[in-house]
Amino acid sequence: MAAEAEQDIALIRYTVERNYAGWRLDAYLCQKIRRATLERVREIIERDLVYERPLTCATPVWPGLTFELRRRVRAEPSVPGPEALAEVFLDDALLVVNKPAGLPIHPTARYFHNTLVEQLKHLYGFRADPAHRLDRETSGLVVCARTPEASARLMRRFAEGAVKKQYLAVVEGRVPEDFTVDAPIADGTALIRIAVRIDPGGKPARTRFVVERRFTRDGADFSLLRCFPETGRQHQIRVHLQHAGFPLVGDKMYGPDPGYFDRFSRHALEPEAWVRLRLPRQALHAAVLELTHPVTGAWCTFEAPLADDLAAFLS
Repeated sequence: MAAEAEQDIALIRYTVERNYAGWRLDAYLCQKIRRATLERVREIIERDLVYERPLTCATPVWPGLTFELRRRVRAEPSVPGPEALAEVFLDDALLVVNKPAGLPIHPTARYFHNTLVEQLKHLYGFRADPAHRLDRETSGLVVCARTPEASARLMRRFAEGAVKKQYLAVVEGRVPEDFTVDAPIADGTALIRIAVRIDPGGKPARTRFVVERRFTRDGADFSLLRCFPETGRQHQIRVHLQHAGFPLVGDKMYGPDPGYFDRFSRHALEPEAWVRLRLPRQALHAAVLELTHPVTGAWCTFEAPLADDLAAFLS
């Protein structure tokens, strides 16, 4: 019986990134467990945190701090299997993969085994630490570090904005010309706590958009855009496109109806909404990453072709 109980518990590892230095531990975990309230995060710290010495909610975290949280393993939603992952680059320091839409990167309240981190561990036999984040529904490039030193250098470069990124996005409407959105972003909205919003008091955020193609489908206008985020805020491209009046196709959080995400989360999204969304996931793809190799110092450019489902929508 005890052995069965052990199998029901999993340990989720967290390593604090440089940009969170000095944050309270509870505030840090609120950023990592976005669906949990502050009260719930504090309960988790008190009951489920594993570290060599006691840590409290008010403990200031530091870069490189690594701890684990105990969680009960439940049945997980299905995700694309390891066969859907495509290796883009591999050496002793880096692993770059093309992630399919629908696969979360890190363990969350709903996912543990069905994550990119776990799939890579089983595929390659070593732990690869993603140096940045992609939303579960976003496809494309993810850069992972194979050593602690490479991980620290990569995360520092992402935090400093030294990594150049390009995304491809399919949006509603006929975008008239290339444009830039310079609009600060703050956390939380009236309906969705884990969403972000445009707010004058938020953090600076700027994205440049270039029109790649305009097309018509089922009598409606759409545009394919290349997106150049000049800052790295959460959901930046998605909320900037909503702000500009050209929401991502398939975006349940920043799309045509602010109530879609809540109903989707409760498995209650009506058939008419799916028709309006046009795609089962947000039409965003991480297409290009340019960065300095953390060991050799060489400038590297990685590319991933537009995901098949988005390419099919264009045609």
